[in-house]
Amino acid sequence: MVIALFGPTSVGKTGVAISMANLLRAQGHDPVAVNCDSIQIYRGLEVISGAATREESEQLEHRLVGFVDPAEEMSAGTYAEIAHREIDSLLQDGKLPLVVGGTGLWLRAALSDLDLRPPVDEQIRSAVEQDLRERGAEALHAELPEHLSAKVHPNDSNRIGRWTALVRSEIEPLTDASGMWEADLRHPTRMIGLIDTKEHLARRISIRVDGMQLAAQAEAEALDSKGLGRTASAAIGLEEFRSGDLDSIKAQHRAYAKRQITWMRKIPGVELVERDGDSDAEVAARILQPR
Repeated sequence: MVIALFGPTSVGKTGVAISMANLLRAQGHDPVAVNCDSIQIYRGLEVISGAATREESEQLEHRLVGFVDPAEEMSAGTYAEIAHREIDSLLQDGKLPLVVGGTGLWLRAALSDLDLRPPVDEQIRSAVEQDLRERGAEALHAELPEHLSAKVHPNDSNRIGRWTALVRSEIEPLTDASGMWEADLRHPTRMIGLIDTKEHLARRISIRVDGMQLAAQAEAEALDSKGLGRTASAAIGLEEFRSGDLDSIKAQHRAYAKRQITWMRKIPGVELVERDGDSDAEVAARILQPR
């Protein structure tokens, strides 16, 4: 059995996962969290990405966090292979995997055998990254075929870059409509979607960004922008924390949360759980109450 906990940024997935772990241990389980966030995998971005802190990891072990150099690119396909090994190993050892994160494609990649697109030629990928730096995501968005541009926000540089590289390689990108949700889950999995009202989520985002300001600024300044890969450099707030533009960071997180919620509602069989002002422990108890 696997439990997947998905939700928008700042909704409190880590806290709920820790509270769930406490209840699961009382039921005789041995839970371990497996990260499925595409930014939390990078070393040096733990604060900005909202990865589990050292104290939180002491309460619930978190795997696949901060294990990739930020200069490297990790594709969903490569991540899937690593996540599959991790989840299979945990199950073999009698542990209960809690797959936790907010990157929809990576959640699905961790849980299914997806027909993911093959890697593109390094020269093409480098050329696309240069175009993104020099011309911007909106320019490349305008060059995508209409059936693709309609499915991605003009500011989503990560997805635009990936799809542009695939199109230039004459490979059709994988979208929601191209069968991603048709893949069977690899293990019996309970899918939990954690949600909150727009007002509550905006407040949580504001509190979180304000609280991480100093640590995130130090983290951003410690990273060499020229040495970052495309995915790591697209982390929300990386540049803005350096300049202290917290309002922009909050706005970007609100927009990202809206996209995540839209994504989440498409997951077949997902159980949507409203926070409704409840504490992490109360939400966890509602999730795990006998059905």
